Amino acid sequence: MRRRVSRQSEAELDAAGITDPGLRAAYAESRELNSSHGRTYFLATRLLSPDRRPAIHALYGFARLADEIVDDLGDGRSAAARGAALEDLGIDLVSAFSGGPSTSPVVRAVADTVRRYGIDQRLFSPFLTSMRMDTHVTDYPTSADLDRYVYGSAAVIGLQVLPVLGSPDPEAAAPRAATLGVAFQLTNFLRDIGEDLDRDRVYLPADELAAFGVDRELLQHCRRTRRTDPRLRRALAHLVARTRATYRRAEPGIALLAPESRDCVRCAFVLYGGILDEIVAADYDVLHHRARVPKARRLAVAAPALAHAVWTRKIGKSDR
Repeated sequence: MRRRVSRQSEAELDAAGITDPGLRAAYAESRELNSSHGRTYFLATRLLSPDRRPAIHALYGFARLADEIVDDLGDGRSAAARGAALEDLGIDLVSAFSGGPSTSPVVRAVADTVRRYGIDQRLFSPFLTSMRMDTHVTDYPTSADLDRYVYGSAAVIGLQVLPVLGSPDPEAAAPRAATLGVAFQLTNFLRDIGEDLDRDRVYLPADELAAFGVDRELLQHCRRTRRTDPRLRRALAHLVARTRATYRRAEPGIALLAPESRDCVRCAFVLYGGILDEIVAADYDVLHHRARVPKARRLAVAAPALAHAVWTRKIGKSDR
């Protein structure tokens, strides 16, 4: 059944010049995935000019599609079956890149986005490699091991998004965009420790945890007893500080983006960084509940950013 396209989505698709009815429905499905699962990202995307939003929804939708293959443990599929599903997704994507048919509307939308913005198709291979790791890798002995996973799961996402956001100096902006993707991912790891443990995964470097006397057994004990051990608090404080440093390395890249995209990325930067504030405020009690930025704070950040984004777009049009 074809997805009903909302009025807001219709306006964005019109602005982007996407006219094919089937393609419009495919983008609408990607938008729904972003709206349902990526609340902070979706809010930030609203700060972009309408013509750029469908592409961001498509990129997020594809990443979410792969996530669901590896993370939906309720469907009863084995690790081998999940790996096979990811292989099929990769084959489907390659077919769509070459103009062939696709079995997934989300894949069709992301392939169209890649063509429209000249995104390097090779960036999707390391992403799918990292997703396949999730079907069989449960621990990361060192930060270097985790870095290899994070490159594919997060750094390349920043590089995929960069052509959509635009930059007068893409070569200088690229490493900062990749670093910001990593900062967002590291924040997710800290926020989702408990949920990841339930999936038998630990996305924190074992050697860094061990320096504070923390191992998987202690993590599981804290999850089970709903108590946070002082050793774990110290380890998490260290990892939060390291993640904040990653944000600091990424921040100069915002000024390297097209002016009309900066408010969007700044909003995501502030709100996602705010998750770290919530983790600290909760005294690192992240194994029992998910740290979230309160809605009031999200709106307080987004509202002035939206006003500035609209002003920036008007100024940009008057200068043409």
